[in-house]
Amino acid sequence: MKKTNQGKTGVLLVNLGTPDSTKTGDVRKYLREFLMDKRVIDIPFLFRWMLVNLIIAPFRAPKSAKEYRKLWVERGSPLKFYGEDVRDLLQEELDENYVVALGMRYQSPSIKSALEELRNHKVSKIIVVPLFPQYASATSGSVHDKVMEIVQQWQIIPQLNFISTFVEEPGFYKTFAGLGQKYLDKHHYDHVLFSFHGLPERQIRKGSVDNYCKLGGCCNVYHDKNRFCYRAQCFQTARLIANEMNLPEEKYTVTFQSRLGNDPWIKPYTDDVLKDLAKDGKKSVLAFSPAFVSDCLETTIEVGEEFKEEFEEAGGERWDLVESLNDNKDWVQTLKTLVMKN
Repeated sequence: MKKTNQGKTGVLLVNLGTPDSTKTGDVRKYLREFLMDKRVIDIPFLFRWMLVNLIIAPFRAPKSAKEYRKLWVERGSPLKFYGEDVRDLLQEELDENYVVALGMRYQSPSIKSALEELRNHKVSKIIVVPLFPQYASATSGSVHDKVMEIVQQWQIIPQLNFISTFVEEPGFYKTFAGLGQKYLDKHHYDHVLFSFHGLPERQIRKGSVDNYCKLGGCCNVYHDKNRFCYRAQCFQTARLIANEMNLPEEKYTVTFQSRLGNDPWIKPYTDDVLKDLAKDGKKSVLAFSPAFVSDCLETTIEVGEEFKEEFEEAGGERWDLVESLNDNKDWVQTLKTLVMKN
């Protein structure tokens, strides 16, 4: 039955973003917007501006553009078109009292345009779903920040519900485990690697509750003091997926990738561990990248191709990457569950 007095509920799905094309200029534009976010590079504005605009964007953009060309398909960037597909599929799953919109934290479609779309539908409530399983200030925190920056300009502000993390949502980890199990059913792997996007250690420490974080064994148990620690959430994600697949602890390793700059990032580093695995006689590895729900540069290219090459150069023989959730129907049902709970 249609609600007549409460208005519609808006659902805002937000992912990181992607360049508008693989042209160097568009990639440079994307990098500048992304890296100038104070939650991504958390140093004073002047130093951040010089680092991004005088060093990183000018020199990194041409190389990144080449990598994006490897990723791009006829429909464009997978992160974007899978986001569009999931938006449409979720809209079909929800009834007419819901309006689903997609925004990207950087570039297009923007969060602002998605929020305007919801406002035009006169929604009375907005559920904000950052598509990052694990909370980090640089991802989900930045999305929350941007949404509040925009809606505070509105004369009428609807009720806002923010989803910060869904690591322990059964549909999330069970769907990933199901995708991985298909690989295990076809091939024997000597080891399983869970590679998550890294963060500077200083960002983990800044969010530490009661100085609990030691960037080590403190992540072995997940509880109130580290529930919003990104590193602890990554270890919990791996544990939940591994448990679903009946993997003993000695059969899998949690690692972190994509570090930038000279400051220490959370460890262990993926590129170091994969070489050690090869040296230890592990000839076949199944890799997961469960910090992402859509295939993107960091999964398809970095984990799927670059790490595969490094593993084989170190003596490994087989390296397979479990695809992201993308437009998986069970993932769409998980998003529906998250929306209904909120």
